[in-house]
Amino acid sequence: MAYTLTVNGRATTVDVAADMPLLWVLRDTLNMKGTKFGCGIGQCGACTVHVAGKPVRSCQTPMSTANNAAVTTIEGLSADGSHPLQRAWQELDVPQCGYCQAGQIMSAAALLATIAKPSDADIDRAMNGNLCRCATYLRIRQAIHRAAAMPRTPQQVRAANQQ
Repeated sequence: MAYTLTVNGRATTVDVAADMPLLWVLRDTLNMKGTKFGCGIGQCGACTVHVAGKPVRSCQTPMSTANNAAVTTIEGLSADGSHPLQRAWQELDVPQCGYCQAGQIMSAAALLATIAKPSDADIDRAMNGNLCRCATYLRIRQAIHRAAAMPRTPQQVRAANQQ
């Protein structure tokens, strides 16, 4: 069946089964490899993307529920890596293996879109369920605080307001 969605600001149509997970539509149909497969049961958070501005586990989101939705992936956070979270992640050397980091950043972006200056408790609540086998949780929290303190460009403010 044909489904329409807007991925990272670009409208697209895909012809896939209604129950195909959004993760596989992104990776296999649209060839966007930034979103990772982790556990396949929505428990690890590696596959987190935004659908209509909300963080979702794309491995558990059937295409039928994403029809006509705006989807943002790690590739769409910023074209040049200038999003405050991406910069903070680099400055603090957050990732070790890096596998979970796209999902971590997408969950953090959803948090910062709703709470500009989150507390540690806000961060812990928002990031709960995003697992990191390398246990870089303290650096992740530091990077979120650093990103929250960075100035945003007008484009980033508009993008956050659209979510």
